[in-house]
Amino acid sequence: ASIVLASGADFRLMGPKSTMLKSNLPVVSICAVRTGCGKSQTTRKVTDILKKKGYRIVVIRHPMPYGDLREQIWQRYENYADLVRYNCTIEEREEYEPHLDRGNILYAGVDYQEILTRAEKDVDIIVWDGGNNDLPFYKPDLHIVVTDPHRAGHEMTYYPGEANLRMADVVVMNKIDTADSDKINQLRENIHQLAPEAILIEAASPLTVDNPELIRGKRVLVVEDGPTLTHGEMKFGAGIVAAQKYGAKEIIDPRPYAIGTIKDTYTK
Repeated sequence: ASIVLASGADFRLMGPKSTMLKSNLPVVSICAVRTGCGKSQTTRKVTDILKKKGYRIVVIRHPMPYGDLREQIWQRYENYADLVRYNCTIEEREEYEPHLDRGNILYAGVDYQEILTRAEKDVDIIVWDGGNNDLPFYKPDLHIVVTDPHRAGHEMTYYPGEANLRMADVVVMNKIDTADSDKINQLRENIHQLAPEAILIEAASPLTVDNPELIRGKRVLVVEDGPTLTHGEMKFGAGIVAAQKYGAKEIIDPRPYAIGTIKDTYTK
């Protein structure tokens, strides 16, 4: 910042009124105060509810700008063949496949005005599937924000996650089934302080696996979600919880075997 200021340039924090696009349709946005709070599962639940009520919905995903952005101006995903056509990364597939499995049409890309224009055709409601703890790109008519009691206090100290919480119409306090009661109480108080008018939903996030017998009694190596544990600053993720829940004999410490960037990450 000092280098920029010394050169004579300005900093400007653009507010949501300046950055959010306005849709001709109702918009439901799902965002969070930190990465790894549980936005994706919440988004899928919201789409299930809306479709059950008879609404035609389309999901627009916060961008994951990998590859050649010139080839990603707008992308429409309807089936698994589209994942191949757009050369999706594993991280993109992780986010997109559950929507495709539900029959949801999903858009992503770079030009979110063009995406909006195309997505508004033949649907009733736009669902914004947020990324990290960013603000929605579209002005929401209902803004749902997910919080995490495992990181109570972060909702008041991270940007722009705190802004999301202050803007919220509905706040989901997720993972209450695995969090300490004192952390839950702390988060509840902070939510009431920052978003006193918001509806608060306290939600469990129970973990299930397809084949629990593969875990029970075994020595396991847990591969967690990278962003949640790195810049998300969680000490553990869903993998550790699953290993403990389903009776792993031992959780292997990978640090003695780490090399390269993985070793560097542990050092940090």
